[in-house]
Amino acid sequence: MVVVRSDRDLMKPTKKIKILFADDHSVVRDGLRALFSSSPHFDIVGEAADGEQALRLAAQKHPEVLLLDITMPKVNGIEATRRIKKSHPNTKVLILTVHEEAEYIQEIVMAGANGYVLKTADSKEIFAAVQAVAAGKQFFSPSVSKLIVDEFLKNARKQKANPPPRPAETRLTEREQELVALIGDGLSNNEIAQRLHISTNTVKSHVHNVLEKLSLHTRLQIANYAHTLRAQAFSKHNPDNSR
Repeated sequence: MVVVRSDRDLMKPTKKIKILFADDHSVVRDGLRALFSSSPHFDIVGEAADGEQALRLAAQKHPEVLLLDITMPKVNGIEATRRIKKSHPNTKVLILTVHEEAEYIQEIVMAGANGYVLKTADSKEIFAAVQAVAAGKQFFSPSVSKLIVDEFLKNARKQKANPPPRPAETRLTEREQELVALIGDGLSNNEIAQRLHISTNTVKSHVHNVLEKLSLHTRLQIANYAHTLRAQAFSKHNPDNSR
């Protein structure tokens, strides 16, 4: 018998991704269990009804990807993300929530989450999100990405109306410029500390200095600033593509 495999099947990873999910609504947990059990590419290692239980299970089961809701009892998703990134920096955190307000997105990005998906997403998008963050990439639902861009544009207009006295990049040290680039890549403080071989407290100090020097207020704004620098550099070296 000849088995025909589609391109879609060939693109899927052969190694199962270990996942753990947390949501305080049993119907959501039931849905996630059914969803991921229907695919041979995921291994559910645990599920939790609150953030505290999620942290405890994550320490025991060592999932590759931890899916968290934001509003949960005992420990919310934002605080759970901070804690898991501090204790297990290699664990990828994917937020799965109904919230699409800018303040939630900013807080969770600052906490170190690797992705943000809305519960209205279909199974294809959720699978893609888990696979992306497991591979070390970032993933945001389209509407969330739009909010991030809108927030960046709003801040860019403010900065244009009140430009700094000197170009921001000239006021950053070489180490601070490295930090900005890594934040733009979506790395958490713990991951940056490992990459630069410095302490987490030193990273926090650098982040504070960068925020002050660039007149920014959030980690998301630093990431947006990094993306802007890259876009400017690309346009400078590829003028034909900017026309």
